[in-house]
Amino acid sequence: METNFITELLLPLSLGIIMLGMGLSLVPNDFKRIALYPKAAAIGIVNQIIILPLIGFLLLMLIPMRNPELAVGIMILAACPGGPTSNLISHISRGDTALSITLTAISSMAVVFTIPLIVNLAMRHFLQAGEYVPLPIFDTMIKVIIITLVPVGIGMLIRSKAPKFSDKMNRPVKVMSGILLIVIILAAILNDKENFFNFFAQAGPVALALNVAMLLVGYFSARIFSLKISQSITISIESGIQNGTLGIAIAATLLHNPTMTISPAIYSLIMFGTAGLIIAWMNLKVKGSKVVAR
Repeated sequence: METNFITELLLPLSLGIIMLGMGLSLVPNDFKRIALYPKAAAIGIVNQIIILPLIGFLLLMLIPMRNPELAVGIMILAACPGGPTSNLISHISRGDTALSITLTAISSMAVVFTIPLIVNLAMRHFLQAGEYVPLPIFDTMIKVIIITLVPVGIGMLIRSKAPKFSDKMNRPVKVMSGILLIVIILAAILNDKENFFNFFAQAGPVALALNVAMLLVGYFSARIFSLKISQSITISIESGIQNGTLGIAIAATLLHNPTMTISPAIYSLIMFGTAGLIIAWMNLKVKGSKVVAR
């Protein structure tokens, strides 16, 4: 992503539209709903904010990469949990959509603080001194707020002032968000297409392992604490479906490193594949029994 057009205009604009679309589906009660099921919310938040980056780091220790910038890219992705895509997948998978929206809303606020911390620690560990410039904590927090929380807030404001318009625009904006996500992933891949297969061979196994591990951790952590199947599905999806667009944006616009964008792009491709399997499995399971209704 070396061109100014992609990194300075298309990518921030696309992310803004995606986050605006998420805001159009949010209301203040989505943040208050944590009080209705604190156990489910706590498990989901711990998985996203703490367990996800820890497992990402452990996998990078077990499966080392020749290119350290790809390793940093995995950690950037691990610092970007949730995202509007997880809400749609949770809904289609017969999960608890309300819980999904609540977890996404909370994680979107938490990343303001976690992204600069996790990314700086990752660069310090995987890169040599002099190979990187640490992200300034305060400036990075402000930039993350601008590219994430501001458009979400605008979307929520539009919904509060014009709910009918928001409902009407909700579906078109979601469709546009999906298209923009695909464009962003392709742009990240095509920007360094000569090395893509080499990069995929390095980052692909870690990305797949992280995705599957978090889906399993999310599901079984919820079941251990006796949550309903629908909530367990949602926590699994929220734990394993990350905001790849934000990860690519952090790598491209804040770090100006095209190689680091590849890992979030690869993860996004893989997570859509596993999400499709989850959707198919849960819908077949629902047809065969009433277990989701428990």
